[in-house]
Amino acid sequence: MILYIPKETLPGETRVPALPEAVKKLAALGATVQVEPGIGQSLQIPDSAYSDAGAEVVSDPAAALGQADMVLRLNKASPEGLKSGALHVSYLDPFLDLENIKAFAEAGVSAICMEMIPRTTIAQKMDALSSQASLAGYAAVVQAVAKLPRSLPMMMTPAGTLSPCKVFIIGAGVAGLQAIATAKRLGARVEAFDTRPVVKEQVESLGAKFLQIDLGETGQTAGGYAKELTPEQIAKQQEAQGKAIAKADIVITTAKLFGRPAPRLITDDQIAAMTPGSVIVDMATSGGGNVEGSVIDEDVVQHGVTIIGDSNLEGRVPTDASQMYGSNLLNLVSHFWDKEANTFNLNREDEIIAGALLTHEGEVVHPVIKERMGA
Repeated sequence: MILYIPKETLPGETRVPALPEAVKKLAALGATVQVEPGIGQSLQIPDSAYSDAGAEVVSDPAAALGQADMVLRLNKASPEGLKSGALHVSYLDPFLDLENIKAFAEAGVSAICMEMIPRTTIAQKMDALSSQASLAGYAAVVQAVAKLPRSLPMMMTPAGTLSPCKVFIIGAGVAGLQAIATAKRLGARVEAFDTRPVVKEQVESLGAKFLQIDLGETGQTAGGYAKELTPEQIAKQQEAQGKAIAKADIVITTAKLFGRPAPRLITDDQIAAMTPGSVIVDMATSGGGNVEGSVIDEDVVQHGVTIIGDSNLEGRVPTDASQMYGSNLLNLVSHFWDKEANTFNLNREDEIIAGALLTHEGEVVHPVIKERMGA
């Protein structure tokens, strides 16, 4: 079976789909691994590192793409150039780009969506959303500190004492918890809020204070995500967290809702109440943003407050992000690798494949995506 890994073409992308160490393990399965020339260019990894790992650096990328049995990518791509019957694995943004999913079906390509990997115990090692979100949470704090005109920890000096900065984090999922841990390690005083009361213990175990807001019935989905709030609950949350926002030197919002627009959690009036020089990191700009006035992939200043809208924070630490994403791909492939047949076993009865496979044999097969298409 030929596994082909093209280089990423999204402007500004610093990550790569797999580092040589992951390629070496893919080749060890018995697969013929091919990579596009320059695949590791953004990380200054030479083609020779991939060839030394057992991959063939192809001379004709278009031909290699057309001959591949399985294509492993990072960012969303079209099925153009893939042969019918090929298997394609990447992020696919299925809820916001249904036309591309339809194109995969029409091309006869089986598309596995990395965002749709179920959040189950057995699938944890393949969960790219979690692996990348953890790094994004870390990078959010680092980027905020770089823009803040203050140091984070308390410092006692002969010239006087500097009080610790206050960091308020909205959302205690994977990204939020990593942001809490990072801010605490840097010496900040951290407070956090999440609509799921069940995460209170996790927040406090990291040394942060959990902000209690009674929103009525909330909770989380079977996949571990926060449930979508009603407009009334969002308004109540905005009002209750206003004091914490006003006191904070750094605010980080992490409220992404997969397949739905991000909830608006911070208003212009609340930004105006913050101390000039403070920083907000809106981690949900790709979904419309949690912060009024934030702009995707731009830093804006509003009422003297810097709002960071970077939609690819994990790309700020591209070596680690590439290592983790490559491991996610490797774990997916190796979990379903049939050693006797030397091929990927697309077992549609398995809950992981059933949850992540969007198209197969000319049809859209994922029930949720089919429903969105009105099929």
